[in-house]
Order: sequence, then structure tokens, then C-alpha cells
Amino acid sequence: MTSCPCGSTKNYSDCCEPTIKGTLPAETAEQLMRARYSAYTKTEMDFVFNSTDPANREGYDHDGTRAWAENSEWLGLEIIGSKKGNKDDATGEVEFIARFKENGTLREHHENAIFKKIEGIWYFSDGVMVKPKPITVTKTGRNDPCHCGSGQKYKKCCGK
Repeated sequence: MTSCPCGSTKNYSDCCEPTIKGTLPAETAEQLMRARYSAYTKTEMDFVFNSTDPANREGYDHDGTRAWAENSEWLGLEIIGSKKGNKDDATGEVEFIARFKENGTLREHHENAIFKKIEGIWYFSDGVMVKPKPITVTKTGRNDPCHCGSGQKYKKCCGK
């Protein structure tokens, strides 16, 4: 028994494999997202292609995608959150981070994936890369209370 690459803690045979092999369709957008990640780790490129919206398949590089998937070391999938994408929805979004090593370099693919249901079947439709949030620094003024909690002004305490 092998644990599923999608990170669900289930066995692969009870989780993503039935969806990838076509014996059990994905019921939600997130379930399809997890199966697509697992398909990359198992180099199941036919599933990746077939689970892509038919309107967006043009230009798909089957051989290049397979080579990239085979030569990457897959480190894990983190689902950040989902919007819609349930059994009764027609569309859904899944924000995720896929971690992997490519040529020895650690990489993160952070995306908001868009899914749509066509004739009762979920498909990956498009994705938008999520930009890193800017780092914010709060500057302590000389007359502000000191951040150490002493009760003194910053200039009389840690700001000396």
C-alpha cells in the first residue's frame, strides 16, 4: 500500500488512482486538482491531458510535459483553499502550492486553478499564478511605546 501523493493521508488506490484510471470521476474541483497533482508524480500524462478543458488543449506538449514530470522530484501538494467546485457547482477555484525539485533546485508552483464542469465532468480550465505578498515592515517612531513591552517610550528603551 502506498500513500497518495496528493497529501490526503489515504492510500493511492483509495484516493486519486480511481480518478486517474477513469473508474471513478472527480466529484469536486479539489478532488480533480489532487488527482492532477498525483498524475504528474506518476507521469500519467494522458490523464493530465484528458482532464484539461477541451477548449484549452491546443498547443499541449505531451512529450515535453512527460519529460518535465519524469525529471522532477515531487515534494508535496498544499491546498490553500477552494471556492465553489462542489458536487452541485458548475465552476470552482482551487488555490494550491505544488512543491518539487527541478535540476536540484527547489521550486514552488503557487496557482489559483480554475475548473469547470462540462456535462457532469470536472475539467481544469485555466490557472493564474499567485504573486507573493509584499513584506510589510512597521517602523517604530521615537515617541512610540517600546515594542519590548517595558511601558517606556522607544527612544528611552530599546531605541537608545
